[in-house]
Amino acid sequence: MYAVVGCSDCSALWIVEGRPDTSQCPRCGSRRQYDKRRQFVTTEDEDHAREVRASMLANRRDEGEAFADLDSFSELEQQAAEAGMDDDEYLDRAGVDPDAVAAAGDRAESGSGGSGQSRKETVLSALRELDRPTEDEVVAYAGEHGVPGDYVRDALDKLARRGEVSEHRGEYRLL
Repeated sequence: MYAVVGCSDCSALWIVEGRPDTSQCPRCGSRRQYDKRRQFVTTEDEDHAREVRASMLANRRDEGEAFADLDSFSELEQQAAEAGMDDDEYLDRAGVDPDAVAAAGDRAESGSGGSGQSRKETVLSALRELDRPTEDEVVAYAGEHGVPGDYVRDALDKLARRGEVSEHRGEYRLL
């Protein structure tokens, strides 16, 4: 249930959902028992409550006729959603292939570069396959599998902090 309520101190109007014990005015901060607030309309439809509040505010400013000429909130939201262009159309007009962008995004999220492993899995594979590798050796291994060096360094730091790997004299070991 939604109610359009008003403040007796500053005349603000707002919408309250449900039936709280008290409500606080968003403008002046006065707190009153909900039952003591003036309720202008009570409805199950939030859009209807929004329409009533907007109409009351327009009438206060002597703009009631102009407000009556507007579409409803739900229609305005639909029009706004339909306006403009979607991401694919934007990319296409900018001269970028939307399918190539989607494929690159998928590769970046998986970090595979086509190998089928995530970035983290690639770093862990380097630690398993190489005998006590240095950071540079792990970076080189991962680089061959399409994983950037910055990611590898960050991953090694995180793995060491979590206790999944140990680092001694510059050499890493999987625990």
